[in-house]
Amino acid sequence: MTELELLDKAIEARGFSYSPYSHYAVGAAILMKDGKVVLGANQENAAYGDSMCAERVAIFSSRMMGYTKKDIVMIAIASDADDLPYPCGSCRQVLSELFPLDGKVICGNLKHKMEVKTLEELLPNHFILKD
Repeated sequence: MTELELLDKAIEARGFSYSPYSHYAVGAAILMKDGKVVLGANQENAAYGDSMCAERVAIFSSRMMGYTKKDIVMIAIASDADDLPYPCGSCRQVLSELFPLDGKVICGNLKHKMEVKTLEELLPNHFILKD
């Protein structure tokens, strides 16, 4: 699967967003080494701190399906904004633990404007506890 095809899956995932407060629908799609694509969309709540970003919905869903970071190839994140949707700090921290540092992160919009970086490029000097 190409980066653009995965971005289209993230755009499709936006359709599952529940974002009545921010009106900012975001979709995410994670490509696994076995070819499976796991989707996520942001889920908001009136108690805003209880909301969940699309990236975390997708990564946690992949864990519930039995995948680990060794199984992940790349993630795409899509919104309808002109500016690209980069992962927030909380998502970057979760990804630093559950996503490969050399994995591709595709940030794009509905017009297929996109930027591709590794997680390590998005989060240099990341914090992680050692076993």
